[in-house]
Amino acid sequence: MSEDFIYIDDRAGLEDLAARLRGAPWLCVDTEFMREHTYYPRLCLLQVASADVVACIDPLALDNLDPLLEVLYDPATMKVLHAAKQDLEILYHMTGKVPTPLFDTQVAAAVLFHNDQIGYANLVERMLGVQLEKAHTRTDWSLRPLDAGQLRYAADDVIYLRQVYHAQCEALEAQGRMSWLTEDFATLADPASYAPNPEQAWKRVKEARRLKGRQLAVLKALAAWREERAMRVDKPRKWVLRDEVLTELARRMPESRDELAKTRGLDGAALDRLGAELLQAIAAGAGTPQDQWPQLEPRLVVTPAQEAVADTLMALLRLRASEQELSPAMLATRKDLERLVLGDPDVAVRHGWRRAVAGADLEQLLEGSLGLSVEAGKLTTTKT
Repeated sequence: MSEDFIYIDDRAGLEDLAARLRGAPWLCVDTEFMREHTYYPRLCLLQVASADVVACIDPLALDNLDPLLEVLYDPATMKVLHAAKQDLEILYHMTGKVPTPLFDTQVAAAVLFHNDQIGYANLVERMLGVQLEKAHTRTDWSLRPLDAGQLRYAADDVIYLRQVYHAQCEALEAQGRMSWLTEDFATLADPASYAPNPEQAWKRVKEARRLKGRQLAVLKALAAWREERAMRVDKPRKWVLRDEVLTELARRMPESRDELAKTRGLDGAALDRLGAELLQAIAAGAGTPQDQWPQLEPRLVVTPAQEAVADTLMALLRLRASEQELSPAMLATRKDLERLVLGDPDVAVRHGWRRAVAGADLEQLLEGSLGLSVEAGKLTTTKT
């Protein structure tokens, strides 16, 4: 029988819950949100579980969540989440901070199993033998009232997370892998990962590589303008202006309303609403000094000979991953290995626990001090 939970939709209930949770050594946390029609994710439900209480909190019925946020941001309490980035993004935009310390059960699963992107339901079934209800995966969480099935689905996201967390901690300690997660969790907690950066928005624009020189400077100005406007009106970027329109404007650099009007995708209403701001952004970008023009990240180009070396590195990577029962992707991707062949010092596999598991051997293989051979049908390494 499923565990009971409480539903919080008033201030008194929120304050009582915060008092019950205060001082807990760990809390399991999950969110339900919507962002199809907004720039920022809209928090619609917040689920929390400690050892003895499970709650679904309705932020749409409350003026603020301050009493609970005070508990969630207690540095003495471990916050346990699954695939935490979107949940953390919501909390960051609410407070300007990321709650720490953190434990992400999806990341932990990647160093325990041969699966680097396991979903919550699959993880619960694998570790606990419980099959979760999947009927509400496409629920509109902003609609009220929420029915009993929706709330049960949401509560289960933290109820079973507790058992997964404790089982993972035991397994990590037994395998000596708890320290492997320190760097990954620190990266997850970096506020820079969640802060909007209009100046870098141009890098996400489709077909940016069609542009060059001054055109890229114009694209940068237009993308920054779009990002700031989307943030201000809290609407998706594409609702402000689509990528292909930005790219065309950057390519042509129109200087008047009449020239703007020739741009496919800009109708009369959009011209009336955005025309002056677009011309201002285009002019600002076009006036950027040449030494400040943005540069596209060079495409990774490897020769056929270097590709063959990367193939050999991949064979060794898979061998080391198999020995540790890890997903190779948790150690490095094919692109990472190509960067390694090209001498990039910042590839993750050259640092931390990944270096200990595979990175050092990959470097030795590149240097020629380690070789690969096949014995009895199995790949092995040999010192050279």
